[in-house]
Amino acid sequence: MNDSAAGGGNGGDGVARTPVGDGTRAVRAGLPEPVKHEPTLPGPVFAAHFHLPGDPTGPYTYGRDENPTWTLLERAIGELEAPGAQDADGVETLVFASGMAAVSSVLFSQLSAGDAVVLPDDGYQALPLVRDQLEAYGIEVRTAPTGGDAQLEVLDGARLLWIESPSNPGLDVCDIRRLAEAAHARGALVAVDNTLATPLGQRPLDLGADFSVASGTKQLTGHGDILLGYVTGRDRPAMAAVRSWRKIVGAIPGPMEAWLAHRSIATLQLRIARQNTSALAVAEALRGRPEVTGLRYPGLPDDPAHAIASRQMRRFGCVVSFVLPTRARAERFLDALRLVDDATSFGGVRSTAERRGRWGGDAVPEGFIRLSVGAEDPADLVADVLRALDASAH
Repeated sequence: MNDSAAGGGNGGDGVARTPVGDGTRAVRAGLPEPVKHEPTLPGPVFAAHFHLPGDPTGPYTYGRDENPTWTLLERAIGELEAPGAQDADGVETLVFASGMAAVSSVLFSQLSAGDAVVLPDDGYQALPLVRDQLEAYGIEVRTAPTGGDAQLEVLDGARLLWIESPSNPGLDVCDIRRLAEAAHARGALVAVDNTLATPLGQRPLDLGADFSVASGTKQLTGHGDILLGYVTGRDRPAMAAVRSWRKIVGAIPGPMEAWLAHRSIATLQLRIARQNTSALAVAEALRGRPEVTGLRYPGLPDDPAHAIASRQMRRFGCVVSFVLPTRARAERFLDALRLVDDATSFGGVRSTAERRGRWGGDAVPEGFIRLSVGAEDPADLVADVLRALDASAH
């Protein structure tokens, strides 16, 4: 797909820039203005407190509230999620200690006893745990599948609609713009979990969402060595509530993790380009195997989600899902892989796969495989997958 992005970016000084492509934006995102003899990306700031004589009017007072390393990372993510919009209409990004910390910050800062929230019933595995806590606080939880825009049917009277598209692990897709417009017409806020797509694959705010939420642990940072989450939003009062929640519960990232994340974003476009190309190659190879059923990848022209995904996604992601006939066959397949680690999570430069049914909680067959395609050579990866399928037959 075309790497060029619509609209110009803004630097830290708010000056409009010439429109640039995603690769350039990722490499330059969040960098401060150059200062002679200073590093391009300043190192992590380790500080619990800052010099603070007189009234506390400056940006940095205490380490649970703000940190200069977070500031640069938040600017970088904001420039990817909403290029050129940070100064124009108040788009703000907040980083968190994990993806679940980011998810929780939106849900628990926006909802109160007596409110109703709509969640996907085929989304991230931790959402049922969140549901239990929401209901304990007197919040009504409604659920519906991602596919077919089914959440429309249970929107009336809701305070918040939570969308996960593509869904994890089933890779269903919904029409985000349609759902957002319907939710706003009913007075509801809209949050989109953008983890699988990343901001280079999909921009929920441009599609009408109020919040774009993601686990930065996955493809955003891409090396499987950082736990991180973030929330980007346009609504100033809503984001102020998210910020307050972060401060109250202390769900903050360490400065080293924030710095490593910012460093990693520079290669995001390069990693995504390789991983998306390889994911499509793996999906096409799997399509010809008789033992494989339920194959899903939004980039396949015959995938049920392809038409909608093509309208709202710029890239289709690195995750492929499919089903093998039995649990035993799936486990033999995973054991036979040599270039793919048997591990949970996704989005890293090293390919991973797992039998999702081992965790419980996901409504998937026993032989369901979620495969995250890494940055290995596509031909090598396809050969390894096909060889493992052959080996698992015996």
